[in-house]
Amino acid sequence: MIVTRTPFRVTLGGGGTDLPAYYSKYGGFIFAAGIDKYMFVDVNRPASDDLIRLKYTKTEIVERVDDIQHDIARETLRIRGIEKGIEISSVADIPAGTGLGSSSCYAIGLLHALHVLKREYVSLRELAEEDFKLEAEILHRPIGKQDPYMAAFGGLTVLEIERDGAVKVRKAAVSDETIDALNRNMLIFFTGTSRSADEILTEQQRGAKEEKKEVIESMHYIKDIGYEILEAVEDGNVTDVGRLFDAHWQHKKRISGKMTNERFDKIYDAAKENGALGGKISGAGGGGFFTFYLENNHRRFKEVMHELGLREMRYHFDFEGSKTLVDF
Repeated sequence: MIVTRTPFRVTLGGGGTDLPAYYSKYGGFIFAAGIDKYMFVDVNRPASDDLIRLKYTKTEIVERVDDIQHDIARETLRIRGIEKGIEISSVADIPAGTGLGSSSCYAIGLLHALHVLKREYVSLRELAEEDFKLEAEILHRPIGKQDPYMAAFGGLTVLEIERDGAVKVRKAAVSDETIDALNRNMLIFFTGTSRSADEILTEQQRGAKEEKKEVIESMHYIKDIGYEILEAVEDGNVTDVGRLFDAHWQHKKRISGKMTNERFDKIYDAAKENGALGGKISGAGGGGFFTFYLENNHRRFKEVMHELGLREMRYHFDFEGSKTLVDF
């Protein structure tokens, strides 16, 4: 039995500039944080038969890889050359469709487990690129570089994406005091809404590919703000993070009309009225989690968010990335 644990992530800056349609022309930048909410993937070789058993929100029992409905599991087994006699189960701390990178967490966790099963050494970078190829090139999903790399590496991590897709990875130079301040003042709330990001990301990719002026200018600005957020965090000027989140949110809404809605605008306005310096919605937008930065009156703020139907997600940062918990 092999069990892997892979962290979800929260984007702090540069979100969307990791999409191929943008970075292939302008280069991309991501500053993100792995959090201690995880995807657990369990892989086992049964001794009794050669069936393939898959357990996630559904249960599948099939004889052939081609008959698997779960597309990531199916294509991952094909990539790793496993055709029969395997059991795969998964459980996650966060539901799918909430903008924190769940599909890549599953893919990275499963790829990692299958490499361990076959006694193959694989680096975190190789895992990330293997997942990106799986989701972007084989499954044709509108995915960027962020989700595979953050699922693999975790931590407070900086991704510099070259026009050819090469990714430079480094850990942000952040003091313990700043990490504590971010954990204390950066509050995350579930909106109660899950959705597939594919439609919004496809629209964003199309806008970048067609070089629509408003989309490109907003993404340039989002990248610039991302660098400013990184600088503020590395310098320990955490108050600036909230203000930059607000600037980011105003520009991100211009990329797609599906990014927000009347309810989310109401939530954001209430957050600002009750002390938030700024905030952002997870992933492509349209649902998932809101992240707000505020330094005072946390208790009253949480009460207001609860009254608006949001649930707080308590968290700490994860600094280990995808790892093997059990191997026997």
